[in-house]
Amino acid sequence: MQVGYVGLLKAINNFDPAAGASLATYARPCINGEIKRHFRDKRWQVRVKRPVQELVLEVRKATWRLAQELGHTPTESDLARHLGGSGDDLRQARRAELAFWPYSLDVPLAGQHGVIILADVLGEEDPRMEHMLGMQAVVTHWGELPPREQEILLMDFRGGMTQTEIGQRLRISQMHVSRLRARALGHLRSRLLEPQGTRANAGSAVAPQPPRDHKSAETIAS
Repeated sequence: MQVGYVGLLKAINNFDPAAGASLATYARPCINGEIKRHFRDKRWQVRVKRPVQELVLEVRKATWRLAQELGHTPTESDLARHLGGSGDDLRQARRAELAFWPYSLDVPLAGQHGVIILADVLGEEDPRMEHMLGMQAVVTHWGELPPREQEILLMDFRGGMTQTEIGQRLRISQMHVSRLRARALGHLRSRLLEPQGTRANAGSAVAPQPPRDHKSAETIAS
């Protein structure tokens, strides 16, 4: 109803009594055209460009007309010749038409053993993928850590050891393990969160630092 009112208002604004026709005669095609444009533009499930929408309609009409003339379903080359377009244009129109007719996730799939619906074969988010991407980012800067800090993080996150157990294995105090662990994680966090451009500039402008020496700290902690 609202779309029809929009067409009626446009007809009233554009109506010229001097043309000789009545307002009802002039308004009828305006209202019909507004309703048709609404359904043409708003029924698509995804955004499709106007030229592609119009090509989809032309392909539908040409398919029916050529099927009557040729006695069989027209091929892609038949349609391209009739419409004066290319095969790529037709394939784009075919793909766009799929967006006009959405499929239910509960529709059974043909040719499958048992009852399998479309939702059963669609992909879903894999939390392991995010974990893998995070680990790749860590590996990029893993070599910047001293060997002792690498060892502590491996025993913590891979081995599941407590800080006390790590300290006993490395013969240092639990407090020293906590400090080294916090420093290593802080370094990785700062490297991962800094902007890409800053990271590249820093890598080219700052000279590589030698491994940090922990002998004095270990001596004090022990």
